Amino acid sequence: MVRPQRVQIREVGPRDGFQNEPERIPTDDKVRLINALGRAGLKRIEVASFVRPDVIPQLADGVEVLSRIDVPDDVKLMVLVPNSKGLDNALKVRETFHEVAIFVSASETHNKKNVNRTVDETMADNDVMARRIVAEGLDCAAVIATSFGCPFEGKVDMGRVLDLAERFAEAGATEIGFGDTTGMCNPAYASQFFAAAVERLPGIEVTAHFHNTRGQGLANAYAALEAGCTSFESSFGELGGCPVPAGSTGNIATEDLVSMFHEMDVETGLDLRRIIEAAREAQLVLGRKLTSHSIVAGPIEWAVTAR
Repeated sequence: MVRPQRVQIREVGPRDGFQNEPERIPTDDKVRLINALGRAGLKRIEVASFVRPDVIPQLADGVEVLSRIDVPDDVKLMVLVPNSKGLDNALKVRETFHEVAIFVSASETHNKKNVNRTVDETMADNDVMARRIVAEGLDCAAVIATSFGCPFEGKVDMGRVLDLAERFAEAGATEIGFGDTTGMCNPAYASQFFAAAVERLPGIEVTAHFHNTRGQGLANAYAALEAGCTSFESSFGELGGCPVPAGSTGNIATEDLVSMFHEMDVETGLDLRRIIEAAREAQLVLGRKLTSHSIVAGPIEWAVTAR
C-alpha cells in the first residue's frame, strides 16, 4: 500500500485531557488554550462532555466553555455524550457544536466499570442516539474503547470490535474511532487491525486513538498510517489518561505526532510551532511538567512549517 500523504488530526486535550486533571482548571484558561489550538490550524477539536458534574467535575463548565471560545469558522467542535440523558442536555445548546461522539467499550468488564452498563445496554442506547444525532443535522462519531486490549479481560477479539463498528455505521455514524484506552496496542497489531478496519468499513472515516502508556504510541500511529489510516486523535502536551483503571497515562502528544508526520513529509495543515506554544502554555496553567518530547526539544527546523 502507498503511504497516505495527508492526514487529519482531531485535538482531544480539552476534553479527554482536561478531564483527568485533579485540580480545577479555570474556565478562562480553558477558553484561552482552546482558542490557541484553533489558531494553530486544527480543524477538529473535542471540547466538552455532557456527563453529570459529580462524575467529572472538571468538565462542569462545558456549556460556558462552548459559548465563549472563539475559533475560526471552519473549526468543527465535538462534544461527547455518554447516554440519551447527556444527549438531551447537549441538544439544548445544539448551536454551539458540530459533532457528537458516542462510545462503548469492546470489553464487557471495562464498559461495566466505566458506565455501569453492559455492552448490549450501551449499544441499544447508542443506536437511538446515533439516529437522533443524524436527524439533528449533526455529524455522529462513534468511539470503541479498549479496541486493542483490556486491563481486566486481556486480549479483545478483533472481530468483536469490528462487529461493533459495523453496528455503529448502520446506525448512522460516519466516523469510528478505535481507542487504545490503556496503551495495550503494539505496532504489528496496529498494522493488522487498521488494514482490516479500512477494508471492512468502506465509506467510514476510520480514526486511530492511541495512548502512550507503554511508550509505543507514535510507533502505533506510524503502523496505522502505513495500513491506510488517515485520521488520528491526539492531545497537546500528552494530556489525558483513563480513569478506569487508575494509572493509565495520556494520549500521544499532538505536537509529537505532528512533528513525526512533518518529518515524513505527510501533510497535516497544522502549525507545529503554535501547537508547541499551546502545550507549553498548558504546562504553565497546570503548574507541572508535561510529558511530550516536543515541549522540551522543539521542532526540527526543516519540518516546522504548516503542511
